[in-house]
Amino acid sequence: MNNMETLSQPHVVLPIEVPITTTEETTCKKSEIHIQSSLSSFLAQYHAGYFRISLSLSSQALLWKILIEPIQDAHALRRIFSLIPSSAFILLWSLALFALVTLSFLYVLRCVLHFKMVKDEFLNHVGVNYLFVPWICCLLLLESSPILHPRTLYYQILWWVFVAPILVLDVKIYGQWFTKGKRFLSTVANPTSQLSVIGNLVGAQVAAKMGWKESATCMFSLGIAHYLVLFVTLYQRLPGNNNLPPMLRPVFFLFFAAPSMASLAWNSICGKYDSGSKMLFFLSLFLFMSLVSRPMLFKKSMKKFSVAWWAYSFPLNALALASAEYALEVKGAMAHAIMLVLSTLSVLVSLVLIVFTALNTTSMPLPAPNLDSTLKSNCEAT
Repeated sequence: MNNMETLSQPHVVLPIEVPITTTEETTCKKSEIHIQSSLSSFLAQYHAGYFRISLSLSSQALLWKILIEPIQDAHALRRIFSLIPSSAFILLWSLALFALVTLSFLYVLRCVLHFKMVKDEFLNHVGVNYLFVPWICCLLLLESSPILHPRTLYYQILWWVFVAPILVLDVKIYGQWFTKGKRFLSTVANPTSQLSVIGNLVGAQVAAKMGWKESATCMFSLGIAHYLVLFVTLYQRLPGNNNLPPMLRPVFFLFFAAPSMASLAWNSICGKYDSGSKMLFFLSLFLFMSLVSRPMLFKKSMKKFSVAWWAYSFPLNALALASAEYALEVKGAMAHAIMLVLSTLSVLVSLVLIVFTALNTTSMPLPAPNLDSTLKSNCEAT
């Protein structure tokens, strides 16, 4: 009888233990599959346009660094910004760096899991322009760095690392414009094409800060020559080529971002805010007033929050930076009033965008920066 009980014990225990183990393994596998599926789905919708967030934060950090710098015999309106503690600037710079690292990591994952989509984005005449943005962010963070000095070796090495991809993309984009001619450029030109110009101008500005005037002049000439061609082309574009979706119309603000950055770059190259820098600043100020006086242009894009709203911030930051340098040179009450208004506006816009992004993270739509039908099928463009 004891022998029979001993033989029957495994049969009593095994039916209880085996199903539990199997259920736990199955649940674990299902959970892993669900996580992988969710990540893959998110990365399929993710695109380079999200780097707008990092671009805005990086330029805002540079603006704060310039505004809180102690200046001898500063105007009363300029001294208002001296109330901002340096710890606030360091916190903002760290936030911009964290945003860039996070967004870059996600894009690397996208390259691994959805390389076909990344390739389509590179070949698209709109999506490729956003590939300049992470390198522009790196240059802006390098320029505003509270740690590195422009004359150090690490600073110079990092400049080459960040500028090299910009030059490679220049060869691709500007080479196509040159070899395929006016008909091709009039077809592919769009407001985001100015990001390629901005990349060269920011690179020139940082090079000038290091004392590399020849490199700065080279990159400035490359950027400003193609900006003139692009500016005229966009002015003369045919109605049929104006196919930018209403959701993406905030990128029109890039029209005054390019001359603002050109004004800053030329100021760094010359060592003073001369007539050339002033003319570029006045051009950007005029384009800004032309856009803000037409709010109906952005009515549809403002109906629901999206990441495209971040396209408002960087151009305002660039214009505020140019106005700060202009006020420093002119030293007049009107110049400082313009600087105060634009700087306050750029800070408020950035803060509002941060709040709206935090509140709408889970429900935020993903308007892809791509207009091509191939990429529309891969990204949720509205």
